[in-house]
Amino acid sequence: MGFGSYDESEQGDQNVDFDEEDGVETSKEKHEGEVDFEIGASNDELLDRLQEIKDE
Repeated sequence: MGFGSYDESEQGDQNVDFDEEDGVETSKEKHEGEVDFEIGASNDELLDRLQEIKDE
């Protein structure tokens, strides 16, 4: 068999049965809090900087 040839026998049965006990239940986890951030620049300053980057 050459490089890149397709062999169906290598494919086998690709049905996978996932056991739900092995997974992570995100409904059990809660996040309570907030995230605050300050950009420190106006939209115009950010757009000007973006244009400078594009021009480089």
